[in-house]
Amino acid sequence: MTTISNTTKQEILHSLISEFGEESLAPLLKAHERWTVKFPEGELSDWSQSMSLEALSYLNEQETFWTFVAARIHLANVYERVATRRGTTSDTVYEKFASNVQSLVAKGLYDKHITEAYSTEELQKLGELIVPERDNLFTYIGLKTLLDRYVAKDYDKSTVELPQERWLIIAMTLMKDEKENRLEKIRESYWAMSNLYMTVATPTLSNAGKPHGQLSSCFIDTVDDSLQGIYDSNTDVATLSKFGGGIGVYMGKVRSRGSSIRGFIGASSGVLPWIKQLNNTAVSVDQLGQRQGAVAVYLDVWHKDIFTFLDLRLNNGDDRLRAHDIFTGVCLPDLFMEKVDAREEWHLFDPHEVRQIKGYSLEDFYDEKRGEGSFREKYEECINDIRISRETVSAIDLMKRIMRSQLETGVPFMFYRDEVNRSNPNKHAGMVYSSNLCTEIFQNQSATSFESIQLEDDVIVTRRKPGDFVVCNLSSINLGRAVPANVLERLITIQVRMLDNVIDMNMIPVPQAERTNARYRGIGLGTFGWHHLLALNSIRWESDEAVELADKLYERVAFLTIQASAELAKEKGAYPLFKGSDWQTGAYFEKRQYKSEEWNALRQKVAEHGIRNGYLMAVAPNSSTSILAGSTASIDPIFQKSYSEEKKDYKIPVTVPDLNSETTWFYKSAYFIDQHWTVKQNAARGRHIDQGVSLNLYVQNTIKAKELLDLHLDAWNSGLKTTYYVRSTSVELVDCDSCSS
Repeated sequence: MTTISNTTKQEILHSLISEFGEESLAPLLKAHERWTVKFPEGELSDWSQSMSLEALSYLNEQETFWTFVAARIHLANVYERVATRRGTTSDTVYEKFASNVQSLVAKGLYDKHITEAYSTEELQKLGELIVPERDNLFTYIGLKTLLDRYVAKDYDKSTVELPQERWLIIAMTLMKDEKENRLEKIRESYWAMSNLYMTVATPTLSNAGKPHGQLSSCFIDTVDDSLQGIYDSNTDVATLSKFGGGIGVYMGKVRSRGSSIRGFIGASSGVLPWIKQLNNTAVSVDQLGQRQGAVAVYLDVWHKDIFTFLDLRLNNGDDRLRAHDIFTGVCLPDLFMEKVDAREEWHLFDPHEVRQIKGYSLEDFYDEKRGEGSFREKYEECINDIRISRETVSAIDLMKRIMRSQLETGVPFMFYRDEVNRSNPNKHAGMVYSSNLCTEIFQNQSATSFESIQLEDDVIVTRRKPGDFVVCNLSSINLGRAVPANVLERLITIQVRMLDNVIDMNMIPVPQAERTNARYRGIGLGTFGWHHLLALNSIRWESDEAVELADKLYERVAFLTIQASAELAKEKGAYPLFKGSDWQTGAYFEKRQYKSEEWNALRQKVAEHGIRNGYLMAVAPNSSTSILAGSTASIDPIFQKSYSEEKKDYKIPVTVPDLNSETTWFYKSAYFIDQHWTVKQNAARGRHIDQGVSLNLYVQNTIKAKELLDLHLDAWNSGLKTTYYVRSTSVELVDCDSCSS
């Protein structure tokens, strides 16, 4: 038990007074007398927890500093406990970095590769990089989130790692294989994270430097239309979910209900049983014991099972036809949206029957240009072929079913497949069928197919032909801090290197995923704190000024990201599939009309030296890590200026960042914002992002069907690639922790 003396309490209070002022802290100082009587020389956590909660009770929209007061008290508690374990004092708790690292490696709490990669002398030098004062950047909930969920714990669940040590260990892990100027690269990585200018993905934040877990955020699989393929895919999903990955699954190749199996008509039960199997996997295989697995399943809007699919998460009806723990996404070609707008017919097909009769898969095509292309040509061929069975429905009625499900459950997500594939810089090597759990990752996909199974030297050997199994490697810029500090160029340079190194050091337990990761070297550099940045700059959400900033800022981020990856290619080589890509041909720059002198020079550099990463930018939801970094989530507007963050075991009052008499006018609640302005912003930023954005639409539960339809048509007409949740005021939704970055 760690006890705290009255002298130590006074030292903590004097430190707070020197920072926040005695007059500001008057209520807390008065409360201190009460808690000191109750805990005169008691356990440290009793006094500090009571004082922290006392400070938070004063938090309101006028006095937001109380969250930092509570954080300092909580931090003093943690310092004292860790110092006692280390046989030192709170003032010097950060000074024994080298010996502490060696001790944690010996106990098995840190990976042995740390002490293999770094000598004692190097560890001592690295310890000198730590700036303890940067712990003061945390809000109370940010500090608590980091300490509760991400820092290293002993086997008795007690904290053995402090915030600045977590940042430094991540930096050391990601840079351990660098050949030149390794210390300087660690310094830059530590600078970026410890100043909260950026965050790494949740798996990296949690697992880097520890002896378990992998570093990537999420994965996307394409299910082959075979019994073996379906079960193999389910095993892969379970394996990755076990190690903390969120999963996206494309089921569009699987035959529909009533399809034939080996010529027996009506034998297939369709996609529903296999989706229910995935649902059970998500529930059964949790993520490192912290939460259930999370799986999103995507299906084409022309698939015969689409109506059953849309009802999967509804609370009413036959529960045997439901999969309540699965998230759904619909893959929509331009042609469907045109039919909806024109109130015309839509035809549903069985993908297996199309393959058998036509010799091609309808899902393998997309419209290369808006209004024309190979998908609509093949679709018309299927309509005109009398050998192919189909169900004919009203396109608007099908769209109504989609919107009904969205208002009741928040899903399905909308995946505009033609726009995604037109923007794909690697269309020379494949195509994109669907997205991930949070709709921001678009990379080439293909199914892994079963080849054979046999006994060799008393060992069962299974052979499978690997497909493209997508891996998401994420990290995000904190716009609310990095842009005002004018550090984007310095930040993105090191951030891209960090992401690229994740690819090489990650041990993914699914071989085809590891292969795909190496072939494309895809990363997803994103952002959060957009609303925070608007408020700091006195820009209203519903304004042309916000749209213009989205355009200019994300063009700058895109330029710096491409530049950083091109510099890495010059140093380490381009990704294996660079030749023939839009990066290599220059089509990527032409399509986005990048014609300035600066852009032309970068285009020439990419053509000459290549680019390190085949995919570069993706904006994830970032709900957890934006809380940790004290900013607003992703590119989303806020819910409320002040609210309570509720978790399983606590409820913490929170205010939006930098709330004051000036910024308050620019923090408008999401549910009162005209969502067409959100679409405009995203159309402007989306042009500069090679992958996608997790874009939520916020609506009142009283919204009319025509208004929601107009919003979807606006999103599609504006060239958006996806929309994420439709967040209604009556629906409780869950974000993917894995995609937080």
